[in-house]
Amino acid sequence: MSVAPAPGPKSTAPAIFAQWSSENFVVGGGVAIFHIASQRVVICSAQDRHGRTFFFLPKGRRDAGEESGRGAEREGFEESGYRNRLLPLPSPHRQPQAHPRVSAPPLTAEPFWLQMMPMGYGPLQYLVYWYVAETLPPDLEPALETPAGEPYKPPPPFPVDLTIRERLAMEPEGYEPVHHEGTGVDEDEQTYKSYLLPIEEALGKLGRSGVSADVVRKGWRGIQERMALEGFEGGEGGKRVERVDGERE
Repeated sequence: MSVAPAPGPKSTAPAIFAQWSSENFVVGGGVAIFHIASQRVVICSAQDRHGRTFFFLPKGRRDAGEESGRGAEREGFEESGYRNRLLPLPSPHRQPQAHPRVSAPPLTAEPFWLQMMPMGYGPLQYLVYWYVAETLPPDLEPALETPAGEPYKPPPPFPVDLTIRERLAMEPEGYEPVHHEGTGVDEDEQTYKSYLLPIEEALGKLGRSGVSADVVRKGWRGIQERMALEGFEGGEGGKRVERVDGERE
């Protein structure tokens, strides 16, 4: 019998009243990109001004007029080199359904974590919406290739009628997601390195008490819950899906 996933990480701050004028806040998106078949997640690294290496999940400001989820996918690709698309999950949220409310779909690709932090030393407030995404199946990669300097081409969304089992069947056994070089759009991003790591190893590098680790934990737990909802527990080669705390599901 499968063990129910442990409760996810909780919010770290109480609800607040606050307001900022448009010139004093920035909206961004971040993404935890999972390769579900191999139970790995994408993380990035860079060096600080003292030459010390630190690890993080890809995130960044959305472009003007860009939807936050699309911005998160784009930033995930630019900073890590891995194309990705948002993954609908049965994660709880507070957003209402569109009218008329016939029924509530069990799966949504809503942001599942919100981070607020100061930006620099002035009055700027940074709001980051965090999403869960997956690496793309191999048949989608060729159609998304663009010449250097051309605008980013977003992937099609995850099909509403596709199960995780069916999605995994789109990849040959042992498939490695395509990693694209030179996707950074500025000097800093060009220096980023990216890694597709087992989840526990990624958590160790991200720091288990930080927001990036919380995002990975909750994201992987949401994937586990979707697989359980679909009656599917397997991974690549029938390997059982592991919990993020090292226990097996």
